[in-house]
Amino acid sequence: MKYTWRVAQELMRMIPPLFGSFRKALKETNYEGYDIPKGWQVYWAAYGTHMNDDIFENPHKFDPSRFENPPKIIPPYSYLPFGTGLHYYVGNEFASIETLTIIHNFVKMYEWSQVNPEEVITRQPMPYPSMGLPIKMKPRWFIGFMYGVVGVVCPVEPGA
Repeated sequence: MKYTWRVAQELMRMIPPLFGSFRKALKETNYEGYDIPKGWQVYWAAYGTHMNDDIFENPHKFDPSRFENPPKIIPPYSYLPFGTGLHYYVGNEFASIETLTIIHNFVKMYEWSQVNPEEVITRQPMPYPSMGLPIKMKPRWFIGFMYGVVGVVCPVEPGA
């Protein structure tokens, strides 16, 4: 399950379950020429942090091994799939276990493939498959033998 967890971590880095959060500026500051007064609401996006190549080498590449032996220590507040501080998602442990269980069962019980391997995934601002990301799922032999199930095509629709 260690590798499965690294896969889950990388998935949450690339597609964070928490898109972002509002924070209050604690002091007046300037960011890239923009003055931000103390007390203003500032929006922080996890995706922008997770895809920063100053923090994660080659951030657009899916690489679960980056969580195995990180070449450099990931700075605090740089990997935040569930937020942090007072805004930390209280159900993160349950969500982590649920994610591991789904990945484990999906891989163990089914052979699957994309119907359209050339499909483009765009960001609008979240990942969005251009053709709905249909997948072909076929139960592995022991599942098919036990339940008499045959392969099916399952279209995955955003928001469905």
